[in-house]
Amino acid sequence: MAGHPTSPGADDPGTARLDDLGPGAPAPPLPEAAYRLLYAHGVDAPRPRRVLALLCDGRWWSANDLVRASGVAHSVVAGLLRGLDEAGELVAEADEGRRRVRLARPADYRGAAPDELADPVAHLLPRHARAAAELARAVAEGPESDLDLDHVTATAETALRRALFLTTRFDLRDRTVLCVGDHDLTSVALALVSPSTRTEVVDVDERVLAHIDALAASLGLSVRTHAADLRLGLPSTVRGTADLVFTDPPYTPDGVELFVRRGLEGMADLRKGRVLVAYGASEATPRLAAATQARMMRMDLLMESVWPDFNRYLAAESIGAASDLYVLRPLSRTPPAGTDEVARVYSQGVNAKEARGGLDAEAALGVIAQAVRDQGAAAEPVEPTLVGEWPAEVTKGGRVRLSTWMDSPAPASGYAVVNLTGGWERLAARAALAATTDTVYVLVPSSAACVRDEAGQRTLRAMVEPRFGVRFLRRFGRSDLTAIRLLRAPEGGTGSVVDRLLLYVQARTHGTLTSTLRGGLVEVSAGSERPVNKRTARHAVASAPGWLAGHSLLDLPEHRFAQLRGVVEDLVAGLEDA
Repeated sequence: MAGHPTSPGADDPGTARLDDLGPGAPAPPLPEAAYRLLYAHGVDAPRPRRVLALLCDGRWWSANDLVRASGVAHSVVAGLLRGLDEAGELVAEADEGRRRVRLARPADYRGAAPDELADPVAHLLPRHARAAAELARAVAEGPESDLDLDHVTATAETALRRALFLTTRFDLRDRTVLCVGDHDLTSVALALVSPSTRTEVVDVDERVLAHIDALAASLGLSVRTHAADLRLGLPSTVRGTADLVFTDPPYTPDGVELFVRRGLEGMADLRKGRVLVAYGASEATPRLAAATQARMMRMDLLMESVWPDFNRYLAAESIGAASDLYVLRPLSRTPPAGTDEVARVYSQGVNAKEARGGLDAEAALGVIAQAVRDQGAAAEPVEPTLVGEWPAEVTKGGRVRLSTWMDSPAPASGYAVVNLTGGWERLAARAALAATTDTVYVLVPSSAACVRDEAGQRTLRAMVEPRFGVRFLRRFGRSDLTAIRLLRAPEGGTGSVVDRLLLYVQARTHGTLTSTLRGGLVEVSAGSERPVNKRTARHAVASAPGWLAGHSLLDLPEHRFAQLRGVVEDLVAGLEDA
């Protein structure tokens, strides 16, 4: 009869103990309390057994430390410790408010260490000591995790392990890898390990992009960064360019699906490429993992392999501070069709609310009324074009989706109000640059970084001037809202040549910077004593910094805008000296 043995041991031939199984001589037996706790986990007992193996060193351990070292979910670790404590197998102490434990008799657990499967890249790590040191420094100096974006920092060794796996499993020489989000610096690790691989990074976190660009510049790495909110789409400059995709997305089913979908949109040839995904779930929530895997299968992706616990993190103890590495093979020639609905991709913070929008009907009516008043309406007030998520009560005349506004807005007259409340405020400057109206009001929470202090306001101005004059209108429709009012300057004005060239480029937001700069040089010099022809403009722009290529203004990282003015000044000065 199968079942839980009442007295496990050699006297019962039908119930071999877990520590007696495996090749070679049997390991020393474990105490009965430990055996029973492991037995309760069924065939998955080797996972909690890792925790026992750590404890047998006799040191003090907190539950979180055990989670990070073992890769076992916090709920499993906590349950094991609770059982050991009740059996009198643990000694506990309080250390600065943290509970720590150790085994009362560590020698009784000397046979706890289980056999482990071979690690696919561990043997490669010693060859890359320099890369490991650079990554350790880069992770330590990197930006803190943004909980609104579900950030959890991976270890520096994990970034290196990913790069080694990618370059060993795939031929990435003279290939392009797209990192869909890269808070973990996988792009930097890959560039260190494989200098001939071109790496493109798309992320919404400007701090991450600035950090990666600084690392690439100091280390001489082939990495290019792009700013984008992936909920709205992939930048046009990277669509259809990649041979392979890597992503560590938000761990919601919608988040994984969205980031993988964007990765597929970035691939040049789906049938020849792969998408690698870091994804993890707790042993206690298998249905969540199943739901996420079902999303992958619905996108016509083959799970070619799954490497358990490949990625390790500095937090996320609820999932064992670890995640699996999925290798997905696309089976279709084209990316799967998306939906118009904005996915609820983040699990916490303000960005978890974007599907509901940030305005109720009363506040929306107040915003519209204040915009009408601010326009100095006459007898017949003109209603604004509404962009983004708005309550149904105020959109009887229709609205423009934010994704449409950002990607390919149709010419419009009058003025527009762009609602960026509910988790979209990072897009404020770019939403203004995408405008086709003479006046645009960008509505954000007053707590948004772009409006709450002078530093944020200066950054926004640097991105939109001289094309727009900027004014910040507080308590706009509601006490906690601010409208950024932007008035478009006339093109071809009487300002300096530098300002006129910048204005020309800013008025063509969706064009590549190299092409708009070439066209702008010809245009602004046309009425001067020394007009520039297309050939001269092409040679001048070709000598500009390499980061200009492959960008439009809409995906240019924030920190590059200040540098753009310097590039324009150098171009103008070079032509004047020629």
